[in-house]
Amino acid sequence: MTSTDYENPYRPIPTRAFNRLGRASRRLGLPGRLDVDRLVKYAKRKTGLTDFGDDGHLEALQVLVESINDEAQLTPTGLIIQKSRLAGALVQRLRIQDLLKRHPEIDDIDLGTVIMITGLQRTGTTLLHRLMYSNPEIRGISGNEALLPVPASDGAQRAVRSRKRQAVLAERTISYLAPDFMAVHPIDREQPEEDVLLLDLNFMSQSAEAILHVPSYSRWLAEQDHTATYEYFRRVLKVLTWQRPASAWVLKTPHHLEYLDVFLKVFDGSTVVQTHRDPRVAVTSFCSMVAHGRGMFSDEVDPTEIGRHWCHKTHRMVEWAMKTRAEAPSEQFVDVSYYDLVRDPIAQLRRIYDQAGIDFNDKATALAEQYVAANPQNRFGKHHYQLEHFGLSEKLMDETFAAYREAYAIPFE
Repeated sequence: MTSTDYENPYRPIPTRAFNRLGRASRRLGLPGRLDVDRLVKYAKRKTGLTDFGDDGHLEALQVLVESINDEAQLTPTGLIIQKSRLAGALVQRLRIQDLLKRHPEIDDIDLGTVIMITGLQRTGTTLLHRLMYSNPEIRGISGNEALLPVPASDGAQRAVRSRKRQAVLAERTISYLAPDFMAVHPIDREQPEEDVLLLDLNFMSQSAEAILHVPSYSRWLAEQDHTATYEYFRRVLKVLTWQRPASAWVLKTPHHLEYLDVFLKVFDGSTVVQTHRDPRVAVTSFCSMVAHGRGMFSDEVDPTEIGRHWCHKTHRMVEWAMKTRAEAPSEQFVDVSYYDLVRDPIAQLRRIYDQAGIDFNDKATALAEQYVAANPQNRFGKHHYQLEHFGLSEKLMDETFAAYREAYAIPFE
């Protein structure tokens, strides 16, 4: 069973020692902050390239870095990981831009059929995503690709090895720093990853506020036009399609729920699958996931602040999505109840395939059934959480999400 002592994150002994050494170094005047100019110079030096593209990413990076420096209270370990993550995104932007210049035909690629899965966090989106990805006829963003969309080498075999090393390192790092996290959200480099990791390339996604305390960045993010970010995301998908062709894509992230209007504009004609679960459970489960995640990077984890922030944000996500859907063709959407998905996943897959116009044949059925059998719920341990851990109550949640619950006939769990 996962820990609920969120304010005292687990620390391996070597990590505790490194953090003590890092704090001592800061007291001696060594840098303990991120710097955008240094990140940019590092990426240019590593790649030998200079063109990042121009779609507002540097402004977003600056806001994010300032918020991290002023608010996130990172440990030395957390600082190193975030520095690596942000520098890696800049490196990828340089390589993507270089590839697009050398192969302008990439922009003409047709992504084919696009199915996008979204919904509040912890409502079955990951299960549904992986079930659809089990069909080799449907393309997804692999864990390896999400971390390294364009490897340093053009050689196919070297690229595969490079991506695998990166994915293995990421998986082992998380397992080492936060063993409980695998019970909350199992990570498997062979399975598809969330699109939010590609949105991170524009430094405009929910990732930062899900793993760090960055309230000023969160406020800024909510006020921005995300069209350029989604257009860049579409270009990156074309880059991935150029490397490994496909006639159908399955995308997934709860982040899309907040910007459903932008997604539908950029990915015209796509099929949107929205999952639903009792918000009392879904939001609380996600707050626990956020708390475990933040504990990897900071010693200062405030469960009450996490509950307050994500209750407000998830409410905004469903409200904005309901407004968008009221103005969009109903036949573009498929609603999936978490409870129906758990009870009969194959039936829900069939509904989605039918809506998207894809044949749900015997092979697709058998592969989905194999995935279900091989991945029972709670195989990495029982995830434990309660509303009161995050300063929430049933009354507050019921009042906040009343319109959403009624609109989709969501039962109490």
